[in-house]
Amino acid sequence: MREHPTRIVGFDPGLRKTGWGAIDVINNRLIFVGSGLITSEGKSDLATRLLQLHNGVMSVLQKYEPQEVAVEQTFVNKDATATLKLGHARAISLLAPAQLGLPVSEYAPNAVKKTVVGVGHADKKQVQTMVKMLLPKAYFDSEDAADALAIAICHAHQRGQKTYKIA
Repeated sequence: MREHPTRIVGFDPGLRKTGWGAIDVINNRLIFVGSGLITSEGKSDLATRLLQLHNGVMSVLQKYEPQEVAVEQTFVNKDATATLKLGHARAISLLAPAQLGLPVSEYAPNAVKKTVVGVGHADKKQVQTMVKMLLPKAYFDSEDAADALAIAICHAHQRGQKTYKIA
């Protein structure tokens, strides 16, 4: 008997670019579904940019119909204004799935890297390489989309999956 897949969408939030990645989990297999970027216009006011991000996140959720969503937690950097703007973008990635009644999990960047690469301080290239190994059919046109796939993979692992077969 074949189990139904669980679709997970991961978001790597940012005010200019929010990466997204969708995977299916069937038993112990991870299957690439899609990935991409949601962007906002840098010259627009903050409210308009947040609306653009909200519309983009909702579009991804409506198109891919996940059962679960995973979002990267904010890291605090030295620039308080940049951290606050990132927090606004992250709020959109949390709010939109909640509006649809979807469960949302959050993961620290180091936890994502440790789950996917094996070390918590891996660089972007290492994350991209491991995403390609775990999802050989995956394509991504940006670091943000690769990171979003890594967040989805982390969630698949953290939700109780123990080992994965390459599909």
